[in-house]
Parts: sequence; structure tokens; C-alpha cells
Amino acid sequence: MTDDVGTQVSDRLVGRVLDGRYRVGARVAKGGMATVYQALDMRLDRTVALKVMHDGLGDDAQFARRFVAEARAAARLSHPNVVAVFDQGDDDGTLFLAMEYVPGRTLRDVIRDQAPLSPARALDLLAPILSALSAAHDAGIVHRDIKPENVLMSDKGTVKVADFGLARAVSATGNTATQGLLMGTVSYLAPELVTDGSADARSDVYSAGILLYEMLTGNKPHSGDTPIQVAYAHVHADVPAPSLEQPGIPPYVDALVQRATARDRDLRPADARVFSRQVHRVRSALEEGVPDDPELTGDLTVPIQQIRQDSGYDDGYTRGVPESTDQNVLRHDTIVVPVEKGRPTGTPMQAPLQQRRGRRGPIALILILVAAIAIGTAAWYYGIHRYTSTPDLVNMVPAAAATKAEQSGLRTTVDNQDFSEDVRRGEVMRTDPAAGDRIRKNGEIGLTVSKGPERYRVPQLVGLQLDAAQQALAPIKLNTGQINEVYSETVPNGRVIAISPKFNTVVKPGDAINFAVSKGKKPINVPDWTGKSYRDANKALRKLGFLVGRTEQYDEKVPEGNVITQTPNSGTLFAKDKVQMVVSKGPPLVDVPNVKRKSTAEAQQILTGAGFVVKVEKAPFNLGLNIVAAQNPGAGKKAQPGTTVTITVL
Repeated sequence: MTDDVGTQVSDRLVGRVLDGRYRVGARVAKGGMATVYQALDMRLDRTVALKVMHDGLGDDAQFARRFVAEARAAARLSHPNVVAVFDQGDDDGTLFLAMEYVPGRTLRDVIRDQAPLSPARALDLLAPILSALSAAHDAGIVHRDIKPENVLMSDKGTVKVADFGLARAVSATGNTATQGLLMGTVSYLAPELVTDGSADARSDVYSAGILLYEMLTGNKPHSGDTPIQVAYAHVHADVPAPSLEQPGIPPYVDALVQRATARDRDLRPADARVFSRQVHRVRSALEEGVPDDPELTGDLTVPIQQIRQDSGYDDGYTRGVPESTDQNVLRHDTIVVPVEKGRPTGTPMQAPLQQRRGRRGPIALILILVAAIAIGTAAWYYGIHRYTSTPDLVNMVPAAAATKAEQSGLRTTVDNQDFSEDVRRGEVMRTDPAAGDRIRKNGEIGLTVSKGPERYRVPQLVGLQLDAAQQALAPIKLNTGQINEVYSETVPNGRVIAISPKFNTVVKPGDAINFAVSKGKKPINVPDWTGKSYRDANKALRKLGFLVGRTEQYDEKVPEGNVITQTPNSGTLFAKDKVQMVVSKGPPLVDVPNVKRKSTAEAQQILTGAGFVVKVEKAPFNLGLNIVAAQNPGAGKKAQPGTTVTITVL
């Protein structure tokens, strides 16, 4: 948290070291039972997520024992789609869990930003959730609180489920800290959790089915003005087909959702593994592009007649009246249902009233009315009377937001900062609870303050190896665009030659950087000039970019000026590499014989025999003696065979 966000109320835990090991850092999230912080495990030098239970829970010895037991059970779950639990502790009454830190976002963010999702996308997100639940169910662990906020999505795309065991730890305790309450997000509660507080693997299947419905439509299946009304809908109304909100969803997808969310738990898949197999069948049908598969739809369809005959929820009315404690609060999205103290989970309660059609009568009606009046009274006292509405603080600086909140008897704290394209830097971009949501009087509003638009400057990447350049993009949320490989005579192979946009350009997260990457020097084919004119060879090779070396030697077979040998004479070289040539000087030189004072005929015979050509010239003062008076080249000179020797005769 930086100082430029204005006045803020500091968190008492930030900077504190819990259990002599975990240094508490920034607050990540805050929920009904706990607050999550990013923390440093100083012993192992690693970042963890620290879930700290709210004040008061640590004072309950029964809850503390249950908390430790459930934490140990959750820690035994080792699965790639389960948020790992590393440690649990009690620092002077402050209960906490040290868990795997998963940077990224929640499924709630995905639903808010992208829903309605396509059936294929929704099932692809549901599959790893069911994989995590399957591992838990195999180990005898029921999650009890499956909701989008408990599904984390890492920056690498991995889906992980969090908070195994916490709902059970809260529901099982029975003293004044929780008053025997089973707490859960009302929009995802299975009917049996509302009516009698019992839960098994099929309860998690129901909640997962609600998640699927919400991903497909962008909305929750049941709504109401109060949590009681939403809970009543879960007990007495079927989840509608998603296609009623999003036309085009195949019938077998509708059937899959409605089977998982059947009010009678006996009609649901037995556990997450069975549900996962059904999801796989439906996903395969989607991949084949089948608009409908009557056999698959029939297999998944909930038998209506069986529901009417067997379901205890169709006509029943089950409700408990909260006890008079501060914890029995009907939150905005949370139902608080009393569980009889000391009764094992799943044992029917004596207080709830269940009426079937065949037993209706005046007494049943009176009991229902009494229960309704009691619920209404409790809802007023624990809801309207103790709550107010959150004011709209968006687009205000934190100091002004604090002043406005004080006018309603509320406090503010700066929980977080985030980038925004719409809200100016330093102003409130969202609040928790949101504007208009219910909040307890004298409660605290968490502020998220805008850091302004998220922008980055393109770093200098030219000259780096490509993999190093790509790694430099990750911290500033830029992507690799096109990679164009080109030859370069100056940049080594694998290094970046140029980028687009250029260095220091201001870009948005998600923008792509295009790379021109060196393939090294361009290889050049070497032509063979052996036996050909050196002059032509030299000109052609230099034009290709080679350097040419030359030596000369006599050769009886290769004419003078032609290439005797070339190294190399094939394959490839690079520009400025040398091609070495041996050039013929023609045949070796021989001595010219002395034919002076020889007769013309004898001189011709000697010179011809030595390989020379003879040319006879008569002296200007020729005497007719036919005697050689002179020769050119002269006797003893060296000349190539074939050279013409001129003799002058008298």
C-alpha cells in the first residue's frame, strides 16, 4: 500500500509475525469467517497465503480443536487442483492456516467479467473443480462451501479449490463463538443443509451444479429479497433449465445441470467422480457438435414421477429460528441456520416442521404461521434492525469517502489498490460491501483505490536472446506476438534484432510485442570454377561476398590464367569467408638451345625437338650461306614450350 492513496486505517496484523514464523503482508481478501493475507514464511523463505480467523473464534476451545482436526485432514489432500494446506497455528488466540499462495483471480471474477460462458468453456472450468472434489470425496472429506470465491485460477491457468474443512469446523462447534451455526453462502447451499444441516458428497455435487448454472447464464438460479427467501427456493423450487435464460444450450446440458441440482439428494450423482464422468460425456457430445443426443439427455434427465413420490422437499416446510446472539446474522449472501447442540451431523432435528400434503390440517397451518411469524420477527431484528445500507463511495478520494461513511456511522479502510481504465488515480473504484449492500451498523467498508490505467513501457529487448526477452515481458503483462526469423551478418543467432512496438513505447497489459530474431549469417552456396578463367571466377565470387585468394603454378594441362584447383569448391560459406584458388601459369619453362653457326636445317631440327616453333629470317646482307647468325630468344634463355624462336641466317 503506497502513501499516495490518502488517509487509511491500517490493519493491525500487517507487519506482525505469527507463531514466530509468518510475517503478515498485504491483505488479499476478507470473508465472513476469515481474512486472507499474503505472508512470508521466514523459515522456508517462501510466499504463502495466510487465512486468519476472525476475532472470537480462537476463544472457542471446541472450535479450535475442530479447526486443527479439519486443517490436518485438508493437509492430507495432495492434488494439483486443491490449494495445499502447509500449516496451522494459534498465536495467542489468533487461529490461522498457512496455505499455498495462488496469484491470479477467482471464478467469481471470471463469471463477473465473462459470463455467460459457452457450454464447452463452462464444463472445462468445472472439470478441475470436480477433480479436486473427487479426491476429497475419495478421502471422506466433504467441502460444504463450494462457491465461486473458493475457486482460484492461477496466472498460469490452473484451477484450484480452497477452504476444505473450514465449513465443517464452523458448523460442528457449539459454544458462544458460533452458537451451533452452520454457515454457508445461501445461493449455493444444498436443500439438506438448509433443512437439517446434514451434508455428504452429494451436497458438494449440488453446489457444483449451481456453479455450472451460473457460468452458463451469468445469474444464480434462485433470487429473493432476503437470504431466507433464497434458502426457501432451494428447498421448494427446482433449478430451472439454463436454456430458459440462454437459448441454444443443448438439452443434454440442461439435463446435466438439473440432475446435479435435484432437490432430492438420492437423485443426484453419488459423488463428484460420478458427476465428473457425466460431465465428460456431455463435453464429448459438445465436441462432436451434436445439437441433441436423446439417449444422453434421457440418461441425465431427473425422473419427474420419482420426485413427486419420494422427495421430502416438495411440500415440506423446514425452518429453524436463530438464537439471540450477534453471530446469528442474516448476511447479504449468507444464511445462518441453527443446528441443535450436541446432535451428530445428519441426525434429524426435533424443531423443524415438515408437512406432506396428506397431513395438512388446521394444526399444521397454525404451526406454519407461527414459524413464519417467528422467522419474520427474527429476520427484522437480526436483519433490518441491525443493518444499514452501504453508501456509494466510488469516484471519491479515500478521505472524502471516510467522511461520507462516518455520516452513516460506518468506518472505512483501504484494503487494496488496483488499476482502472475508468476511475482516476487515487479515487475509490469499488467497495466491500458494494454500494447498496447491507452492512452491520458501525461496520467497516473496505475500499479499493484506483492506481489509474495500467500502462507499461516496452523495455529494451534488442540484443537479448529470445527466451530472455520473452521472460522480460511477463512482469509487465505483455505477450509475445509474431516472431520473424531473419539472417543477419552482424547479430548472433537467436538474438533479437528489432521489436515492434519500439523500445520505451507506452503499452497496455496484454499487448503483443513482435520480434525480429537473427538466424545468424546467411549461408551462401560456393560455385566450382575449376578449369575456368580465373578472371571470371574472381569477379563472380567477390560479387557473392567472398574473399578470393590466389596462387600460381605451372601446369602442362591447364592453360595459363585458368583455375587449377579451388578450395572449397562446393558446399556453403558465409560472407567474407575466403575461397582459395591456384591459377595456371601454363607449362614449365625450358632452356632455349644455342643454334648459332648451325645450318638452317640443323637449327630448325634442334629447336623443334626442344618444343619450340622456329621462324627463319634472312639477314639484310644475306650471303646465301644458310648459317644462323643470331637467335631470339637467345641461347640459355628460358621460355615455355611452343614459344617461337626467330633465327637470322646469312
